Amino acid sequence: MPELPEVEVVRRGLERWVSGRVIAHAEVLHPRAVRRHVPGAEEFSSRLTGRTVGVAERRGKYLWLPLDGSDAILAHLGMSGQLLVVEPGSPPEKHLRVRIGFTDGGAELRFVDQRTFGHVLVTALAPAGGRAVPEPITHIAADPFEELFDEELFSRRLRARQTEVKRALLDQSLISGVGNIYADEALWRARLHGARPTGALTRPRITELLTAAREVMAAALSEGGTSFDSLYVNVNGESGYFDRSLAVYGRRDEPCPRCGTPIIRESFMNRSSYSCPRCQPRPRKAVS
Repeated sequence: MPELPEVEVVRRGLERWVSGRVIAHAEVLHPRAVRRHVPGAEEFSSRLTGRTVGVAERRGKYLWLPLDGSDAILAHLGMSGQLLVVEPGSPPEKHLRVRIGFTDGGAELRFVDQRTFGHVLVTALAPAGGRAVPEPITHIAADPFEELFDEELFSRRLRARQTEVKRALLDQSLISGVGNIYADEALWRARLHGARPTGALTRPRITELLTAAREVMAAALSEGGTSFDSLYVNVNGESGYFDRSLAVYGRRDEPCPRCGTPIIRESFMNRSSYSCPRCQPRPRKAVS
């Protein structure tokens, strides 16, 4: 699933190509794409007609396009969702779900989703954590790149969770935007095993971990994100290439870039965790 850097790449593309334009029409080609829009596909389309799109925003893995008034188009890409900017008249993509045209006759915005786990909806904005965000995500915590992110509050809440540090990093109500890939990469940079109890982490170690998470996601963003297949693309359909720079994720049995020890893979929450057994020794007593 796309994580913060991949979603931010898309947000920047939307800001450049879509923000400030007026919607002429919206067409829903597959009802599952707007399943979270309770009034239905027809109301979704009619509610967008004539609306002016504001500057694209993001929190964690969610992005939205504010509309004139007090609501927004909220999008979650799911496993395979793509928001593409395409010239009008271009052949429809195989898995095209929603198409939005603009009054200036320029490039359309298309939502393409092969596996249909993603969704778009129109929803009201509400205050959350010092800013206005779409109502369905008011429970999502600030991400580590937001000015509103409170490191001291995060540190206290992290230590209070009494869980494993990787589980805490993936908890979007604690810190948003970090997924499986960048959690493993941040933990490697911070020399922490994912099973380390959060209650055992000192404030300086938490700061190191946050710094590592910011650094690895910033590096990924500079390279267009991590793309393991053709599904994770920017608004122009181009893939990122940070997968070439990953230190541990997906690199089982390859040498650790720091010490040369073979990377190991461990099962984690029906997924995989990758780490260096020398740089990131497993704690003797894990959280029960």
